[in-house]
Amino acid sequence: MLDRECTTGALVIGNQVLLGAIPMEDMDLIVEPARLHVSVNPLSPNIPLSLAKGMK
Repeated sequence: MLDRECTTGALVIGNQVLLGAIPMEDMDLIVEPARLHVSVNPLSPNIPLSLAKGMK
């Protein structure tokens, strides 16, 4: 999707795929509800990035 990849399970209902939050975070995608669109994070257009939060 949008030249980004991740390996995960998926729920396929007919010809529609339900993509969960973890794969979307893994590929660093954002949802634009007003446009009904999924796109890459504009802060990291070339490489997917994620933040890790340490436990205290």
